[in-house]
Amino acid sequence: MKVEQIYTGCLAQGAYYIESDGEAAIIDPLREVNTYINKAKKNGATVKYIFETHFHADFVSGHVELSQKTNAPIVYGPHANPAFESIIATDEQVFEVGKIKIKVLHTPGHTMESSCYLLFDENGKEYCIFTGDTLFIGDVGRPDLAQKSNLTVQDLAGYLYDSLRSKILPLPNHIIVYPAHGAGSACGKNMSKETFDSLGHQKEVNYALQEQSKEDFIKAVTDGLTPPPYYFPKNVQLNKTGSASLESVMESGLQALSPEAFEVAANETGAIILDTRPASDFKDGFIPNSINIGIKGDFAPWVGTLITDIQQPILFVADAGLETEVITRLSRVGYDNILGYLAGGIEAWKAAGKETDSIESISPQEFRKIYIEGDVTVIDVRKNTEFEAEHLVNAENIPLAYISENMAGFSKKATNYIHCAGGYRSMIAASILKSRGFDNVVNVEGGIGAIKQHLPTSDLVSSY
Repeated sequence: MKVEQIYTGCLAQGAYYIESDGEAAIIDPLREVNTYINKAKKNGATVKYIFETHFHADFVSGHVELSQKTNAPIVYGPHANPAFESIIATDEQVFEVGKIKIKVLHTPGHTMESSCYLLFDENGKEYCIFTGDTLFIGDVGRPDLAQKSNLTVQDLAGYLYDSLRSKILPLPNHIIVYPAHGAGSACGKNMSKETFDSLGHQKEVNYALQEQSKEDFIKAVTDGLTPPPYYFPKNVQLNKTGSASLESVMESGLQALSPEAFEVAANETGAIILDTRPASDFKDGFIPNSINIGIKGDFAPWVGTLITDIQQPILFVADAGLETEVITRLSRVGYDNILGYLAGGIEAWKAAGKETDSIESISPQEFRKIYIEGDVTVIDVRKNTEFEAEHLVNAENIPLAYISENMAGFSKKATNYIHCAGGYRSMIAASILKSRGFDNVVNVEGGIGAIKQHLPTSDLVSSY
């Protein structure tokens, strides 16, 4: 028996490859399905089933294309209503894969069709459970992503309470919990950086598994929920109906456009120009009105959070050799309308005599001098919880996720000094502001982590 977690850090997502006696099953596959097909082929195995724990909101699953390429059926738990052929399993239905068995445990709460898959090894012993978004390491799935007209967030949280207590807690402590996500995913609030754990340990440390009333559980699970990213409902719909093949998206996106063709495409289509280079390179020269979201970071979730129209045409700039990676990551969250990329990168643009823009970016040492002199406008674009834990005296908090709704919070006269935790989000914010006509923007390199090293603690405020 083989159980392999295939973890994708930029999405904080775990897919699973299971194999026994020449047969394989895939749980919650990503869109690039050849990964699983090649793995099975290399091992001389046949993909027998594709299990989906629920209709995912934070990424586009590869279940339909994988099924088309392998002829393996797609399996959902009760209450699923996909637009394509699939097996809608009953609660506790058992599927055989080689010499192992996988039992469906219907666990509504995160969504009504949410189900976990309990794996029994060759000896018939419970070995592990694939919990999807029902149970994370240190957390549980948020209950506000699948509301229907007759169900409130509190209703779904109540279902989740019952599911955990009737289906998960009675299981033996030794089994391994394999969730669909880890820290960084927007599908929960308090996920651990660990990507698996024993159920026994989770019973000890996970707040949602402690002895408590349903009312207390509902309050704990729903407290502090922030609005989900804009792309979540669109991804759910794509996962219910099926999406275009990754090959077709790649074919369209991998069009190398000359500077002239790139400029024409931008003007004629209204495409967003997405510059995926590191902030340190972007600041010194970029195509005017470009938005910088670096590929070496939480690229896809930030694209999905900040580009609210999933059908928005996109043109992109990337470092040489990373073009395929950019398209792959965009497609993972359903951004398929990719028109092409700038051939030769920003150097080709400059060589063609095209206009460029820049953003002033200063070191924490330079910022220290300005800050100590006083009367400076500091905008902290971290999350509210990060800001509340520790922030600069007189800083204002405008989280990056809500920057479009809060443009009035930025000064049009005074210089806006923008920082985040490490510099990634602040440059995204600065580029958005620059594209909206704010020329009085300065990025502070290194974020609060670097700033703290150059300021006395009296200039920091902690809410705890």
